[in-house]
Amino acid sequence: MDKFLVKRPSPCKNKQEPLEMKGGELDRMRDGGEKKRPRSEMPGADEFLVHSPWKQIRAEGLNCDYKILFGKTEADKIFQELEKEVEYFEGDLTKVQVFGKWHNIPRKQVTYGDPELTYTYSGVTFSPKLWIPVLNRIRERITLATGHTFNFVLINRYKDGYDHIGEHRDDERELVPQSPIASVSFGACRDFFFRHGASRGKNASCHIEPVKLQLAHGSLLMMNYPTNVYWYHSLPTRKKVLAPRINLTFRKVMALAKK
Repeated sequence: MDKFLVKRPSPCKNKQEPLEMKGGELDRMRDGGEKKRPRSEMPGADEFLVHSPWKQIRAEGLNCDYKILFGKTEADKIFQELEKEVEYFEGDLTKVQVFGKWHNIPRKQVTYGDPELTYTYSGVTFSPKLWIPVLNRIRERITLATGHTFNFVLINRYKDGYDHIGEHRDDERELVPQSPIASVSFGACRDFFFRHGASRGKNASCHIEPVKLQLAHGSLLMMNYPTNVYWYHSLPTRKKVLAPRINLTFRKVMALAKK
């Protein structure tokens, strides 16, 4: 596995240097190592999985792995299928509650998954739509590449650089404890930030610089434990971006008893 490793001292004692990584830079960074992953049995997929190495993204409490999961031709095809087949939420499901006030979501979103599941965040409980073939195909490829299985996906569509998502952690109670989240991106490349929780706000107790990534078309970012315990992530506004982006975060969700 190619490594992108940052050795940091105790986070509350020293200010850290900025950490920035772009998709092209990832492909050029090699150290000769390789992490073994299951090989695909899908026609045409095996060769690409073998020749697309994993890159490690490490910082204080940050544990992520990144790779290109789909080549450009296949990623283009999947993007078009997603544009045609995914049906996004409407009405009240397009709003979230922040500090007691309801706001329209600055993007389109929807959930798909196993029928017995629900997922609640920002004051809204979502029941997933049933799986469709293109989502199953992506999900199966993730499993072949990582060995992890997933039963739920949250899809966000950003029509351009004005659509965005603020800093948050994926730490909802429905998530299986310590399970990874698999984030797959299609379409426009957008800046993606991690910020340590202790470094947020005017009264931050620590001074840890954020981690900036650029996630490529057809890429997979595995957010492993304990990333979502310590780090917030966001996709900020970028007015110069004119093309759409679709992001799918696959999760392991528990079926909770209804109250």
